[in-house]
Amino acid sequence: MFTSVIKPLVVNIAILFSLIFNANLFFPFRRKMHFTWKQKVVYGIVSSATALLCMMYPIQPLAGTNFDFRMLVILVTTLYIGKTAGLLCTVTVVVGRLIIGGPFAYPGITVSVFAYIVGVLFRSSFFNVKRKVLYGFMIVLVYLILYIATILYAVPPLSWRFYIIYFSCFIAMFFAIVYVIERLIQFNEQFDDMIYIDKLATVSEMAASFAHEIRNPLTTVRGFVQFLSEGTKDERVKKFAPIILEELDRTNEIITEYLTLAKPAQFQLQKINVDDILHTSVHLLSPLGAMSNVSFQLYTEGKSDAYGDSDYLKQALLNVMKNGMEAIEYGGVVTIHKTVDEKEKEVVITIRDTGKGMSEEQLKKIGLPYYTTKSKGTGLGSMITARLIRQMGGTITYDSQLHAGTTVTITLPLYEGD
Repeated sequence: MFTSVIKPLVVNIAILFSLIFNANLFFPFRRKMHFTWKQKVVYGIVSSATALLCMMYPIQPLAGTNFDFRMLVILVTTLYIGKTAGLLCTVTVVVGRLIIGGPFAYPGITVSVFAYIVGVLFRSSFFNVKRKVLYGFMIVLVYLILYIATILYAVPPLSWRFYIIYFSCFIAMFFAIVYVIERLIQFNEQFDDMIYIDKLATVSEMAASFAHEIRNPLTTVRGFVQFLSEGTKDERVKKFAPIILEELDRTNEIITEYLTLAKPAQFQLQKINVDDILHTSVHLLSPLGAMSNVSFQLYTEGKSDAYGDSDYLKQALLNVMKNGMEAIEYGGVVTIHKTVDEKEKEVVITIRDTGKGMSEEQLKKIGLPYYTTKSKGTGLGSMITARLIRQMGGTITYDSQLHAGTTVTITLPLYEGD
């Protein structure tokens, strides 16, 4: 009996891992995955094929019964990919089980549908928790209660050894899948970081080579334009001098951004008061926001001390808050909310605006060199902000929808000293 149970389980396990690595090859897993309709359908088709393959190698401890890992495919697909792909996989499995038939076809369909329902119920919360393995234990426990109850009600009693082997492998495989996917997400993010650092180094080298040489003559030109515009009777000079000065100042700001990239930052990671920095940042931007009919609302909860550099954190926060303000066209609110995640030992800063938002394609490009959604911008501000936060041991993520605003989440290590 042991051999007849283990062989199909090993084949099912190989099929499931093949699904994971092939899916990651074509559509790399990310912490926050935004799938197009086409990608959802492709995932649904791939997961359906995987579930059918599992069904082709079942364990049959009783004539007409089919035990395999198709339910894991449905559950994981629904949790990680979404309702559409999960539903497509579930419908395929139901049709396949009806074709196989037998006296226990409907219990087999029931446990498959239960896998989809549990996945849908826990998807939102599962995606937001950081300790997915621990949270996954609760999910698989809920599902197994439904699964075992269905078997006990509809299937004649089987050997307790079979139950122990099958359900032990079922639980172990679920945790293995979640662990592998989470590790793949980490590897993909590290790969993205390597690309980001390489691009940053390229921009830094360019900045160091010409920024200083351009800045000095610009200062001289600005001085002469300002001198000629004072006391002149020429109306054309009076008309165009302010525009020239404005463009020179904007050019100087761009060069300053390049110099910030080129200059190696010497961070002093020490105890900083995040609340004080947030209040100062809001105070600095409030007058500028009032001119655009934009208000700032700040809420702070929990501890205020974190590891970081106060000057660089202020620069990063001002960049993000200013971007949020400029994204609002006809008046609105920028809300800053600071909380503390005691479990993860992090200070969490959420900056949410009511601006025009971004599409999925725009969201993917945020932080890349020279990419900006503003008509007058270099795209370096977001890149600098990301570098500053990373160097302080924190993270920065963006979430946005067109016409619904943007949410920027910044995390910093919590200070736990005396």
